[in-house]
Amino acid sequence: MFQIIFNELSAAEMAALPKTLQLDLLAEFQIMPEELDQLDASHFGLIEREGKKLYRYRAKDYRIYFERSPEGVTVHRVLHKNTLRDFLYRSKLPMAEDDQVGKRGEFWELIEEGKKTRKT
Repeated sequence: MFQIIFNELSAAEMAALPKTLQLDLLAEFQIMPEELDQLDASHFGLIEREGKKLYRYRAKDYRIYFERSPEGVTVHRVLHKNTLRDFLYRSKLPMAEDDQVGKRGEFWELIEEGKKTRKT
């Protein structure tokens, strides 16, 4: 069975949003495993580093960062789009967003923070 699993950090980020917005985001985040093989660039992005793949899904003004897992997908972060825009602006990054973000250690630390909160 294909599941969407939120770690504690991403679940807390979702819980902090108004209930109607949570429902809207979840309604948009309808994803099937085969979609990850042929990404729709209007909604998906792919960030890679050292063989790890992290996907980004655009839903309204939010970005949902997740990876494949044996169960389906594991959501690591749910961030307002301006969070990354502000990050990119402050860093004055000239490259494409996903390519440049994938090269920044700070971004991967943000994701690892979410991974560490997952209960086993």
